[in-house]
Amino acid sequence: MAVVIDRSKCIYCGACVATCPYLALRLKETYVEVIPEKCTECQLCIKACPVGCISLPGKDNESKR
Repeated sequence: MAVVIDRSKCIYCGACVATCPYLALRLKETYVEVIPEKCTECQLCIKACPVGCISLPGKDNESKR
């Protein structure tokens, strides 16, 4: 399972993309794309997101602020 981004809350700042060591996120023109096969569920992007729009389904997201 990969992280999920709530596009209605995302401000497209790119913090998650810059933080992901596995290149599982890509900043597109109007949204952030998740590449599920690259996501290792490390949750670094969840901690990096300033608006809290990233979650990991089925997890408590213990890394959240």
